Parts: sequence; structure tokens; C-alpha cells
Amino acid sequence: MALHITEECINCDVCEPQCPNTAIYMGAEIYEIDPSRCTECVGHFDEPQCQVVCPVECIVVDPAHTEDQTALMAKYRTLTAPATEPGPHPGEP
Repeated sequence: MALHITEECINCDVCEPQCPNTAIYMGAEIYEIDPSRCTECVGHFDEPQCQVVCPVECIVVDPAHTEDQTALMAKYRTLTAPATEPGPHPGEP
């Protein structure tokens, strides 16, 4: 599952730099988490770092984005895969 920041967020700024997937960003009023980038720190850490540092405990599991450990690991692998260099075009040396 991806995580979600509730309206109790106080915009303290401590969660955003802790996210290894850059999934946390400033929304219209509070910080938000992009579910397509959130792996709950699977592949990076044993527990979600944003939850560890949040002083008001407003980061919770988002039931709208359910994923098991296998899906989270697959997302981690996709997000951390090295960018591939395009090869030469056909006919180029």
C-alpha cells in the first residue's frame, strides 16, 4: 500500500527529505504523497522513514492504494532501475 498524509499535517517539513523515492511533495495546503512513487520504503529501509520522523503521526496507510510486498518491491525496482542510454540509430556508426 502507499502511504497517505492526513489533514493533521502541520507542514513541519521533516518527512519530505526522508523519502528515498521523492514521493512526498507540498500540496495545496499540506504535504502529499504520490502513490505511484511510494514503496513504503521497501527496498530502502525496514520501515517507512516518513512515519518514523513525523512528530504528529499523520502518515497512515492509504486503503485506496493497496499493494503487497511483492508489488512494492516491483515498484522499487522500477523506480531505481538505471536509465538506459539510447543506442545509435540504425545506419549510424
